[in-house]
This record gives sequence, structure tokens and C-alpha cells, in this order.
Amino acid sequence: MVHMDITPYVESLRRDLLAAADAAGPEARAVTERLAFALDPAARLALMEAVSQAAAEITAELPSGGVDVRLNGRELEFAVHAPPPAPPAAPAPPPPPGVDETEDDGSVARITLRIPESVKTRAEELANRSGHSLNTWLVNIVRGATREGAINVDIDLSSIPFVGGNDPFGGTDPFGGKRPGKRMSGWV
Repeated sequence: MVHMDITPYVESLRRDLLAAADAAGPEARAVTERLAFALDPAARLALMEAVSQAAAEITAELPSGGVDVRLNGRELEFAVHAPPPAPPAAPAPPPPPGVDETEDDGSVARITLRIPESVKTRAEELANRSGHSLNTWLVNIVRGATREGAINVDIDLSSIPFVGGNDPFGGTDPFGGKRPGKRMSGWV
């Protein structure tokens, strides 16, 4: 809890009023002194209302938590309510082993790739899961497929019996469509 003594601000207001009254003469100063003491509670209340309004505006801007202002005797107390700190984020998974970049000469070529929306959506999910943009993920796949010594695998699995009809491939391709037969293909 933070405390704020508003007495220095009320005293500053009283001094300023007295300085203004000095210009009007000793009678005006005497009246101003009496008024300044009478205005003390009203000045404190006005300051507290201004500070409370500021706290309300700060609270409205915070994503969570808030600031309360309380009067304790002649002092203001500020109570700051903050949410508990979020647990530390899990470290990002390490990027997949990269392909040797020395083969790249630094130039970039642009292509247009037309694929079904469902395939694009699934590719974006896989790219996000690996911590890459869709473009980077696609570039890495093309690099793997075009790398020297890359092996294109295309295996027909239809002759392998699955015990109890428990097909580990689920009968669908990885992009959500029906699997035509039981084949596995890709680059190693």
C-alpha cells in the first residue's frame, strides 16, 4: 500500500491565497487567513476526488487489476490490485535441423502456388506448430525434397494386415481427405 500526504498541496494553496490577498492590504489578508482555514477540508476533498478520478482512469486502461484510493486520516492510500504473474511460458521448441544454407546464393524467387483451401489451412497449422511461418515451412519442405541424396518414398501399405481392423492411418490423409488406398509417401 502506498501513502500520499496531501497536506503539502493544501498548504501550497493556502500560501498562494495569502500571497494574492497581500496585494489587497492587511484587512484582505486577515479575511483570507480565516477563509483558508475554512477551505482546508474542501481543498482536501477536491484533491482526493481528482486523485480518485485519475485512479479510475488508470484502472480503465489496465488489462486487469486496478487502483483504489482510500482516505486514512489526512493521508491518501493507494491499493494496487494486480493479477498474479502468469507462469513463465514454455520455451519454444527448437527449430528442426536446418538444411545446409551454404547452397543458397541469397537470391529469392517468387512463385504462385495454388492448393485447396483445406490443404493450406492444415499446412498453416503445421507451420505454426513448428514455430515457422507458412512460407518458411514450405521452403524447408521443398529444400528437403530437392536436397542432394533426398529419397522420395512411396510405399503401398494395402498388403499389410492391421490386427482387429485397427488402421493406424485412420483411413484419411493428413490433410483431412479420404485416403485413396493405404499409401505413404514423402522425402527422407
